Formats: sequence, structure tokens, C-alpha cells
Amino acid sequence: MSTFERYLTLWVALCIAVGIALGHFFPTVFQAIGSAEIAKVNLPVACLVWLMIIPMLVKIDFAALGQVKEHWRGIGVTLFINWAVKPFSMALLGWVFIGWLFRPYLPADQIDSYIAGLILLAAAPCTAMVFVWSNLTKGEPHFTLSQVAVNDVIMIVAFAPIVGLLLGLSAITVPWDTLVLSVALYIVVPVIIAQVLRNRILASGGEASLARVLRFLQPLSLVALLATLVLLFAFQGEQIIAQPLIIAMLAVPILIQVYFNSGFAYLLNRAAGEAHSIAGPSALIGASNFFELAVAAAISLFGFNSGAALATVVGVLIEVPVMLSVVKIVNSSKGWYEAGSAVRRRVEADAAAGGETLHLAKARG
Repeated sequence: MSTFERYLTLWVALCIAVGIALGHFFPTVFQAIGSAEIAKVNLPVACLVWLMIIPMLVKIDFAALGQVKEHWRGIGVTLFINWAVKPFSMALLGWVFIGWLFRPYLPADQIDSYIAGLILLAAAPCTAMVFVWSNLTKGEPHFTLSQVAVNDVIMIVAFAPIVGLLLGLSAITVPWDTLVLSVALYIVVPVIIAQVLRNRILASGGEASLARVLRFLQPLSLVALLATLVLLFAFQGEQIIAQPLIIAMLAVPILIQVYFNSGFAYLLNRAAGEAHSIAGPSALIGASNFFELAVAAAISLFGFNSGAALATVVGVLIEVPVMLSVVKIVNSSKGWYEAGSAVRRRVEADAAAGGETLHLAKARG
């Protein structure tokens, strides 16, 4: 890990402070940048997301995607956490903290709206940023892409029914333009760009050339992450300064949900015997959120100045620093994870299978 990566938490803290300060002292500038959007998708942020995830996508050899079927347990854990646990656990946490413990300190007319925003946030699994978190944990890139793709397909049919069930609404207005455009901008276009770039590099210089390019792109990816953080906090600088107590209270159930879901997914993968490189991205996608979709849905259902919109924005604000802490936990616990009996048995079985394959190959030779 480079010196820059080692002190990433410090750079994040500085970017948060800089973003809030810029948003406070130059509100009109960042309001103009924030308004550069199509279907609630901010285009400057989308460009920075490209710079973040394209280096990770360049690593992916699509010919090897078929190997992901070996990690069906990890995919199963991901889907279970994202669709059977995450939205429902957030609904419970929202009711406990916002609807009960913090109720006396919050505007009475916004309580239900705050809870609705938390549910919208939890019902939208992460699409783009999980590539960054997976890369920081040395996650298996093919598995990461596969689990994102499967989640996106399920989200198209499951987002509205789950939100409708938990909010008690008979009809949910899904911002389809935001959903489709976000998937196109954050997944389809970067994948195409990355694969074209990968093929050209391999054709001109081979694997050695690809390794050199990836070493160059890695710092660029982290710089784009920090620039995104500055923009996000600058967009919401005034809200943070004006409503710090409300934001802090809304952050509590989000924080608990992040650590609960990531920890639960991590433990389930360990019990299933999946490799650490699979458990990392599987846990991280269950902890992070597709905040563009959540914000757009909250605004379309409840209005721009609603408690629901504010709750989804809080998810945006704490996403990066909180996810970095989850990344640190995943990395620091690798030794403990791999000491699990199920993981050890899986490694031994894979080694035995590999030895048998080698023996058969030699016999045929």
C-alpha cells in the first residue's frame, strides 16, 4: 500500500472539511455544479465515478467471468442480505430510533418522512462505488462485477414492491429515468470504455504494459474518490451547518445498518467457506447504497424539502468515511477470517482438486 493510500482516512477527513467550507462560502458556484444533472443524476459526479471505477474494470477479463459460478455461495449471501435483510432491518431501525427514541427531538410532522427516506436508501443496493471498496480489499473483480449485475437486474423488478410494502403505499413512483440512466452511466459505459482500453493495451504491449497502466491509474482512481467527496459535501454544506443535530440522529440507524449488514454478510461467507476475496465485496455491497436512486425516489415521492429527501442525503454524506472503516475492518480481520474451519476445508479441497487435475494432465502427457 502506498503512502497516499495508507493515509486515505486523513485525506477523506480533509476533503469533508474542505467540501463543507466551499459549499458554505461559495454556495452559488456549487448550486450551479449541482444543477448540472439529467434525471437527478449529477453529470460532474458521474464523470468522477468513471475515473474511480474504470481502473478497476480494466482489470477484468470477461473470458474469466464464467469462473464466478464457483462462488455461488457468495452471490447467494449478497442477494439474501440485499433483498431479504437490508430493507427490513432498516425499517425496524428507523422505527426504533426515529419513530421512538429520537421522536421528542425531531419535527413531529417529518417523522414518517424521515423513516421513509431511510427505507428508500436501504432498498437500493450499491451499483458503482462497490468497485472502489472491493479494490481496496483486494476483492475478486469478476465476482464484484457479477454481483453488481445481478443486483441491478433484481432492482428493476424488486425495488418498487419492497418499498411499497414497507411504506404501506399502494403505488410507488419509481424514477425509471434515473434508474436506467444511472445503470447506463455507472456500469454499461465504464465497462465498455474499460474493455476497449484493456484490449488496446494488451494488443500493443501485453500483460507488462497493462500492469504499468494500472499502476498509473490506481492513484487517479483515489483522487477522483476524494474529489467526489468534496463535491458531495459542498452540495450539502448548508444543510449540514443548518441541521447538524437532525443529521446526526438520522445517521445513527444508517451507521448501525451498515455495520450490521456488512458484518452479517461477512460471517455468512465465512460459514459458507468462501474465500476472503469473495467475502469482502459481498459484505461491502450489502453495506453501501445506490444513493442516486434513493435521493431521486425520495424527491419524486415526498418533495425536495421533505424529511425523506434529507434522510437519503445523510446516507450520501456518511457513505465514504463509513465504508472506509468497513474496508479497514475487512482487511485487518483477514487472518481471523481465513482461520475459519469452513474456509480451511474449502482451501484444502481446492488444493486437492488442483493437485488431481495436475496429476491427470501429466498422465495424459
